[in-house]
Amino acid sequence: MSLTELVRYFLYLGAFGFGGPVALVGFMHRDLVDQQKRITEDTYKLSLALAQIMPGPLAAQAAIAIGYFEAGIAGATLAGLAFILPSFLMVVGISIAYVSYGGLWWMQALFYAIGATVIAIIAIAAYKLARSTNKKDPLLWGVFVVLTVVTVWAQAELAEFFILAGLAVLLIRAWPGWRPAIVIASSCVALGLIIWLIGAWVGGAGSAGKSENLLGQILVFFTKAGAFVFGSGLAIVPFLQQGVVQQFGWLNNQQFLDAVAVAMITPGPVVITVAFIGYIVAGFAGSVMAAIGIFLPVYIFTILPAPWFKRHRDNPQLKAFVDGATAAATGAITGAVLVLASRAINDLPTAIIAALSFTILWRYKIPEPIIVSVAGLVGLIVYPILH
Repeated sequence: MSLTELVRYFLYLGAFGFGGPVALVGFMHRDLVDQQKRITEDTYKLSLALAQIMPGPLAAQAAIAIGYFEAGIAGATLAGLAFILPSFLMVVGISIAYVSYGGLWWMQALFYAIGATVIAIIAIAAYKLARSTNKKDPLLWGVFVVLTVVTVWAQAELAEFFILAGLAVLLIRAWPGWRPAIVIASSCVALGLIIWLIGAWVGGAGSAGKSENLLGQILVFFTKAGAFVFGSGLAIVPFLQQGVVQQFGWLNNQQFLDAVAVAMITPGPVVITVAFIGYIVAGFAGSVMAAIGIFLPVYIFTILPAPWFKRHRDNPQLKAFVDGATAAATGAITGAVLVLASRAINDLPTAIIAALSFTILWRYKIPEPIIVSVAGLVGLIVYPILH
């Protein structure tokens, strides 16, 4: 893809891609691999595997990785900016209204119906992604099932299991010999242990460090979130809640729930909720600092290992590892759909909305923004009646 094509596509996805990381990576595959055939299946799988094993929000990493593999540093930079900017501007606009009018009661009404519709969107995206990625390979489908179960059980996407899945497929499909196998296995186990220790440290510490000013605190805190939290953008939410609400007291619980709702009802990466939090705490400058903090580590941790991935993309061991990690990703995404569904579909009306949305999207090629808009109108009507 040319730079112009990259920017055009990711601007569109950032402006109209609803559903969070699960849906967005599925849309990338549907649009760029299946329909437009602008990138190869191998490039997509390489990008997704790289995004899965690095810290930070999944969808933004995948966009940056695709940009790098297609057009180098310039592609990674412009694709990332194009993907993030539309939702950032939307969230800042909502933040201004939120502060001006003392809360947005209609946000809960919108999310009530849109959340159920989003489940239908991401369920279809997860199904198509798993089918196209795993094909008829029983080993990859086995990895898929295991990661689906693990994700539902843990209520989170665990990066350690992506590495173990990649290692398992590597050793089964591309046996390198005993000595290299021991080295590779030891490296993967060490990396998984490091990720686990970082996760435990971040979850337990909840500290952003000392800073002399509020904007500095915001920058440091969100940089830590972007640099040390693994999994999709949704995985960062508990860490944000601990720091923003419990440690610093920047937001109360209701304001934090509103922040998450803003991210869910706007397109683009879910982690863009940091722009809302930053605005509530310190105005537009706070939004900018929060966005820089969350996305700069994502950018760095994607482009640094990307050249090595690109040089060795034809290596049989790396290809087998990528196949296993990608199958694990599809399983984790499917598990995330089930977890999110249990939270978004909590009564009969939302179940009906989700079922109707799924049926309509499955049978007719209606653009997602249209059905999301209709669901929002339904929520504005139904939610006040029920609550």
